[in-house]
Amino acid sequence: MKTLVVCSGGLDSVTLAYKVANEATLTSLLSFDYGQRHVKELDYARTCAEQLGVPHTIIDLSQVGQHLSSSLTPNAHNSDDIPDGHYAESSMQSTVVPNRNAIMMTIAYGLAASQQVEQVALAVHGGDHFIYADCRPDFINAFVAMQKLALEGVADISLYTPFLHKTKADIVTEGTKQGVPFAQTWSCYKGLAQHCGRCGTCVERREAFHLANQVDPTLYEDADFWQSVT
Repeated sequence: MKTLVVCSGGLDSVTLAYKVANEATLTSLLSFDYGQRHVKELDYARTCAEQLGVPHTIIDLSQVGQHLSSSLTPNAHNSDDIPDGHYAESSMQSTVVPNRNAIMMTIAYGLAASQQVEQVALAVHGGDHFIYADCRPDFINAFVAMQKLALEGVADISLYTPFLHKTKADIVTEGTKQGVPFAQTWSCYKGLAQHCGRCGTCVERREAFHLANQVDPTLYEDADFWQSVT
């Protein structure tokens, strides 16, 4: 099945891209500049596309992001606004970018219809459910139903979310199986020279490699912080 993968350049979406490339027909990667603090991860998405030999499209949504309140967007002016700790902590609510997935997925479906692609793939996973409402199964199911109506008579596009009920550790296991170069993925919210090791996504990443019993090749500013919050 011809599949477009929404790829941020992070561990989850790069793993999904490799999975699709190995098991289906990967047509392209789609990334978004939504006005996030840094676009470092987009370089990793571009590298992924080059490695897999497919086109890479970046959609500029930075003007939209300027109006969405989140610690990940320009409304927050210094890295101290990004909370440290585990995703299970209530402080992580500040990392929610309102309607981000809904906006991105709608555009992805539009591109898929225009390019006559049969499937859009998204790397949402079970670990996102606690804090991000637009990563939960109910949202995904409702979105698919909405798109069937929106594209009725135009295109019939399915949504592939193989990690929807999986953990981050499961994704590391899958990525190992698919031969993902984990060192060439970026998760950290802070965009420093290397992963900070303290923000929610760094903690989740480090914990996932531990739980999957895999060596984490990532360089962290604080490699041991995760143990104190997990």
